[in-house]
Amino acid sequence: MRIGTKEFDVKNKTYVMGILNMTPDSFSDGGRWNQTDRALAHVEQMMREGADLIDVGGESTRPGYVQVSDAEEIRRTAPVIEQIRKRFDIPISIDTYKSAVAKEAVAAGADLVNDIWGLKYDDALARIIADTGAACCLMHNRRQAGTYQNLMQDLILDLRESVAIAERAGIQKDRIILDPGIGFAKTYENNLEIIRSLEQLQALGFPVLLGASRKSVIGLTLDLPASERLEGTLVTTVFAVMKQCAFVRVHDVKENVRAVRMAEAIAGKYMP
Repeated sequence: MRIGTKEFDVKNKTYVMGILNMTPDSFSDGGRWNQTDRALAHVEQMMREGADLIDVGGESTRPGYVQVSDAEEIRRTAPVIEQIRKRFDIPISIDTYKSAVAKEAVAAGADLVNDIWGLKYDDALARIIADTGAACCLMHNRRQAGTYQNLMQDLILDLRESVAIAERAGIQKDRIILDPGIGFAKTYENNLEIIRSLEQLQALGFPVLLGASRKSVIGLTLDLPASERLEGTLVTTVFAVMKQCAFVRVHDVKENVRAVRMAEAIAGKYMP
């Protein structure tokens, strides 16, 4: 799979997507990086630590988040994407479900649109992705948790609907990544079941991204705040490798890169 100028061996490797929150209210690191100079320094650090992609977000999607305007989200993300593109050679993702934001982000240099609603929120987004040739990550989501008859079967059916929207808009199959949506419209038990069952998503025929970094499923299990969930995150990353996920989206790049390499070595997929 090609994202930006980079080729990704999505059948045999797990790649690390580093998170850059350009928001004042992210559940994990709100306000730490939402100035351009600090953001660029953090991108450089994540690259040194082994990040394969950078995911830029301008609106927190934590539980109970307040939606910001398109203009504000563009103000937060487009300038820093433009600066990352000028300074660094790394694929850039824009974390948005809004077509106007995606359009400006791709124009600024983003290579991938990471949509938490799997193309089911904004009807214009799929066409923009298709027209620009950007890759996309389609996440599973629902309006309400606890509405599943059979969790994994329902999740797969919902993701098939997202894929169908993408294909009708003209998005090529080799431009699509799928994300099961840990922490979105899922109970604690749902989240654990999905991580246990990640291999079932391989039947869809698309690369899978796991985004469990510092999320509540870890906090509830270990009774820890977001700032102390690194070890729990590393366990989910190892599961992602063993279940053949192509990407993990994380806050702590260095530690997760090391966990990926060790898990890949055990699985016979990595040699130093």
